[in-house]
Amino acid sequence: MDSRHRICSWEEVVIPYASDSDSENVDLQQSNLEDIKKSPSSHEFTGSCISSLPLGSLTARSRHPSHEDSLSEDTIEKLIKSIQEFFNGELKSEHKKLTFLRSLSSLSQTLPDDETAESFIHSHITDIVHIIYMVVEEEPLHSLFSPVRQEVFVTITDLSYRGVHLLFGSKGRDDLFGLIIKSIITLPSEKTLTRLQEILPSVSYNSECLYRQTFQMFSEMLQSLVVKDPHLANFDIIFKHLEPWLQSVKDRERERAAASMARVLKCLYRHLTVRFPLRFQTLGRLVAQMALLCGDPLKEVAEEAAEGMHYLLHITLRLKYITEDKKNHQSLRRAMKKCQELLKCYSIKCFYSCPFRIGQIFEVFLDSNELCQFVLTILNGLKNLNHQCTQQSAGELLISFVKNAKSRFEKVPEIMGVICAQLAMISEPEVRQQVITTVSLFISMPKYTDTVISHLLCHPVPYNRDLAEVWRTLKVEPASTTLILSRLLRKLQKCHDVPTQGKMAFAAVSATDALYEVFMGNELPEATFELFPQLLMTLLIQIHHSIDLTMSDVAIPAGLYAKQEMSSKVTPLCFAIQATKTLLFRTSCLQEFSIMEKDNGWTLLAGKDCHLQGVSLLANALLERNHVLAQRILYLLVPLLNRGNDKHKLTSAGFFVELLQSPVARRLPSIYSVDRLKDWLLHGNNLFKILALRGLCYLIRHQKMREDIKSLMPRFLDLLCETEEKIVLLAIQILLQLVRTMDFCTLSAMMTKLFSLFGDTRPDVHCLSMTLFGASMKSVKHTDKKGVENQVLDSLVPLLLYSQDENGAVAEESRRVLTICAQFLKWKLPQEVYRKDPWYTSPSEAETVCKFFGKKCKGKVNILAQTLMFSKDAKVPIRRAAALFTGLLSKYLDRSELQTKGTKWIEDDLRHLLHDPEPSVHIITSQALFQIQKVGAEPDPEQTLGGWRKLLGCLST
Repeated sequence: MDSRHRICSWEEVVIPYASDSDSENVDLQQSNLEDIKKSPSSHEFTGSCISSLPLGSLTARSRHPSHEDSLSEDTIEKLIKSIQEFFNGELKSEHKKLTFLRSLSSLSQTLPDDETAESFIHSHITDIVHIIYMVVEEEPLHSLFSPVRQEVFVTITDLSYRGVHLLFGSKGRDDLFGLIIKSIITLPSEKTLTRLQEILPSVSYNSECLYRQTFQMFSEMLQSLVVKDPHLANFDIIFKHLEPWLQSVKDRERERAAASMARVLKCLYRHLTVRFPLRFQTLGRLVAQMALLCGDPLKEVAEEAAEGMHYLLHITLRLKYITEDKKNHQSLRRAMKKCQELLKCYSIKCFYSCPFRIGQIFEVFLDSNELCQFVLTILNGLKNLNHQCTQQSAGELLISFVKNAKSRFEKVPEIMGVICAQLAMISEPEVRQQVITTVSLFISMPKYTDTVISHLLCHPVPYNRDLAEVWRTLKVEPASTTLILSRLLRKLQKCHDVPTQGKMAFAAVSATDALYEVFMGNELPEATFELFPQLLMTLLIQIHHSIDLTMSDVAIPAGLYAKQEMSSKVTPLCFAIQATKTLLFRTSCLQEFSIMEKDNGWTLLAGKDCHLQGVSLLANALLERNHVLAQRILYLLVPLLNRGNDKHKLTSAGFFVELLQSPVARRLPSIYSVDRLKDWLLHGNNLFKILALRGLCYLIRHQKMREDIKSLMPRFLDLLCETEEKIVLLAIQILLQLVRTMDFCTLSAMMTKLFSLFGDTRPDVHCLSMTLFGASMKSVKHTDKKGVENQVLDSLVPLLLYSQDENGAVAEESRRVLTICAQFLKWKLPQEVYRKDPWYTSPSEAETVCKFFGKKCKGKVNILAQTLMFSKDAKVPIRRAAALFTGLLSKYLDRSELQTKGTKWIEDDLRHLLHDPEPSVHIITSQALFQIQKVGAEPDPEQTLGGWRKLLGCLST
């Protein structure tokens, strides 16, 4: 067969479009499909069996094998020899190239009958592929005006029909296929070809006719590859090579690729014969790609894609019916019924021009893997769509597909990865929102919520503009909002359940930042209000965990920050504080926010040693301004206190304790209130002891809880000896509320312990211990007063001296308790005791005070010895008062006792004050020593008077 007869004349115009009959509707009656399904033993079925789905005849010439014209052996040998000559030679001229190609094509007509020809071709196929590759590569842009390119297509077509595939099976063949497709797809436009024709006067052909004829032969070549393709392996390769061109930004390339695919699909439909296993695994990608092209702004592209989509739907129906599992037979029936209903709603032309409707149809038939392919293809294609309307149409298709497919996806992490990568490349606001809506659809499906959240959290923080927009603009149904926020919250809470040793989990930081972005966007207000207690407490706990940490203390996944440097200003703490602030604002806790700001609450929260103060401040602000929210948090904390690590428990306990001030606290069962606080009193961590005592201070106000708390009295007395100031103060506060209920023994023991706290270097402890001492005296029953009288007398000198303390509160409280002592002893104190001026400013008044106490205490208590003990006090005012008091008191001491004991022991105790660095102490001590020495040297006035009386009696006799 002469190859020249295979190429039409230059003037012939071949239009590769389908016939009108190809646009008929799709018959989806189940009975028609059941007719095509063969027995279970056969895995083949052919397109010709479906008479109810009519399509046009195959365009152009068929290349099915024909045995009418057999070649002689002599002719075959000549052809082989002719071809061999070109293996080692060069094909420079057009004539030689055509001779080689036509010889090869003629030789193919003997296959598969002639073994010699078959053996020759198969043994030299690598050489043949290489020569054809070189021929195609050497064709210039205006090669359309020579028959070489067309002859390449014809030759490959002839060989394909004889079972010899030059384009499949090795890398060299694959490269040749890619080159051939590129050579036809990238041809200049018809306008350019016309200009070339004008420039080249030797060319007298019709460029439009040549272009269409060349494209027709290219299409026939592609069709020859799928006529016998039972496993769809060839079709898979064709799509792989055409797919990039289907996405081309150049209209002419996109149009040619779409037309080529449409013709391949038409041929595949007419000659579809399926055998397992199928090699075509990219149906979802193909559907998506053709659907995108159906919405192409270029009319020609859209029309070609619509035609291809028409055949693709038929092919999909056949494939799904033959491959569907018997168990899913009913599912397929329902899908086909739905498809039929949808098609009735639209005309064929209207249907295929709308990607949104196409998506509705194909979503019914695609399996989970194909659904993922579809979505990924749409997402990847968005950045390549250079027309705004096309982008929006694709976005609508994407949303519709995901919404209808519901939970049938498998590669959701991969889909999320593509979305996050593509968002940065999409600038159109409406399209960006469509992509984000896709995320919203996935995250709102319970099956994928955790998967989507986990993927979104695996990105650098702070989130970039695109991811921040995703979190801020999530739009989901109200029923799903709580689910999403609670899952995100749980991600953070899980990080708080592990021990605090080691690095912080990156998920804790990223989840905190995600919560901040969600609050900022305020798209989930109902869920935010509903989960407010959990959100607030979790964020406060995260703040506690984040104190003093930098990002180097976070277990960041390898490679996450490979291309960017982490700012030193970015810390886990800043994310937690930001999220907490935003939460308060978004939930209208504006008064609480103001209190935190005015009272430096945010700084307190962020401090290592003052975090619990910040927690306490916020808890009290909520209790004062929003008691309903405070009560909800209280009930939440009841079970929360038993969970998590120490930091988790401490922050929770700090908030819980402050909420015990609420009236509803009395409703809590003892096991959740008093009993829990009792356990904390025995905790090795002093912070828990402090919180326990604060809680007991609040609960003791409730009468029914007081008796239970009263049983802890021995423990409270023991806590008076603690070195931690807050523990002692809180223990005293509780004892102040219980003092009236104490028995005499407890009161006496407590007064002894309190006496040891007089003069404590901690002013608040000193002051409060005196207050409790005074309250204890008031609580002693009349019949028991004699039992504590000595303790009261022993307290007089300390109280009197501390009335001179430099701390005004201590001095004032000393005078107040001194008054209580006087009342207990039934004394009336001189007014000079209540003077606030130091004694050394008015010696006469000080002498009045000394005279009063000297006389009242005579024979009851050694107040001079007590006073001398305070001469060694650390405070200057107390040492000075002790020295002054000793000097003045010496005037009112028992002279006989002084003469018996001497004054040396007094002088020895005072002499060390002569070296006191404070001058006033030195001076007053000198005066006191002089007074004591003077008193010691003078005779007792009583003894002198007695001597005079005896002498006068003798004289009278």
